[in-house]
Amino acid sequence: MTPERKKLLNIFILGFAFMFMFTAFQTCGNVAQTIISSLNNTEFHGSGYTSMAIIYGVFSASNLIAPSVVALIGCQLSMFLSGIFYSAYIAMFIQPYTWSFYTLSVLIGIAAAVLWTAQGTCLTINSDDKTIGRNSGIFWALLQFSMLFGNLYIYVAWKGEAVISDRDRRTVFIALTVISLVGAVLFFLIRTPPSNTVHLSEDDDGSSDILEGNVSSQSNISKALDAFGKSVKLSVTKTMLLLSISMAYTGFELTFYSGVFGTCIGAINWFGADAKSLIGLSGIFVGLGEVLGGAVFGLLSKNSRFGRNPVFLFGLVVHFLAFYLIFLSIPADAPIASRDGTYSRAYVDPSKILSMFCSFLLGLGDSCFNTQLLSILGTLYSDDSAPAFAIFKFVQSITAAVAFFYSNYLLLQWQLLIMVIFGFFGTISFFFVEWATVSLDPQETRYGSI
Repeated sequence: MTPERKKLLNIFILGFAFMFMFTAFQTCGNVAQTIISSLNNTEFHGSGYTSMAIIYGVFSASNLIAPSVVALIGCQLSMFLSGIFYSAYIAMFIQPYTWSFYTLSVLIGIAAAVLWTAQGTCLTINSDDKTIGRNSGIFWALLQFSMLFGNLYIYVAWKGEAVISDRDRRTVFIALTVISLVGAVLFFLIRTPPSNTVHLSEDDDGSSDILEGNVSSQSNISKALDAFGKSVKLSVTKTMLLLSISMAYTGFELTFYSGVFGTCIGAINWFGADAKSLIGLSGIFVGLGEVLGGAVFGLLSKNSRFGRNPVFLFGLVVHFLAFYLIFLSIPADAPIASRDGTYSRAYVDPSKILSMFCSFLLGLGDSCFNTQLLSILGTLYSDDSAPAFAIFKFVQSITAAVAFFYSNYLLLQWQLLIMVIFGFFGTISFFFVEWATVSLDPQETRYGSI
């Protein structure tokens, strides 16, 4: 097998591992608030929104140290250990307690930062300038298949269920825990790319040292401190500050499609006995949009003479259309409705078909933003990607945490307005960075000369 094919195989393994893990975790996140609503008459007292706010808040702070962890123990082990914590969080719902719920919310926040930093590094070292767009699309499409399988089960199993029983809950979460563990084990199949096994480094006196297997002459502590320093330095460059607005938007819309919109659908009493099962169907349509977007934009990257801007703009238009339709059809109090749901009406009657169409648009638009951000970061920071991807996840997760927090209180129209504002300015800032990437030497752009 050629080195290029081995790298491509690594990308597929990476994508399948994330697909299994996030089949479990995204399904868990999509139904968590609904599950908890069924538990509120017991000794358990918790909020799915609050849990997700804790996860993303800790996630954002942990991204400051994540590059150091990856530098110390490597990508493969970082991803495996993080996967174990994801599995533990999901398993907690088999027999939930308030203390374990919030404790594991903190731990999975730390694990998520390490996982996504390692993922970005793994994606970059298995790509080059010609393949980073394709590989980002392949990874994103495989990852988003995770939106299909778990949610399909939820749709079938919960159809006609007004309240989720303990037996149904345990059955779902035992299966999701096993699926998550399978994904974690798959990380051990990833192999170091052949081209990265031997490097030459030149000392000040002109002599060269052979570095085999990516083993540096630096001590582990020295590498960790160096990774932390690079993250801090990179975060204040003009390029990264501009991209941070785009990254912030992905955090707000991530919260909306992964937690809030499904909860809104499940709270609409106009949908009758199908309301809870429609949460799963909504997740499926989000996944279909994500998969289609990842596949199409991965293929289009081979002929990228128009750059990334048209794809990013297309994502904005798609999302704005979805927001407008949601504003018209979903009751304003749906995100914060009580256990009994809402009988309120928006400007038009709630529609199952329209809600599923909006779910598809949310997934399609999200794939536009994330594939292009992965691509531009992999291009600009190909020689040292871990700090760049850590900053991406830091910004994305802190805005997701803020969004999950205000989702407990804000009516739907105000949540949509926040996303419209950040989406508009995030797209403009991305345009500036992309134009600079095309017109300037990558070395100049990397250090903020725009």
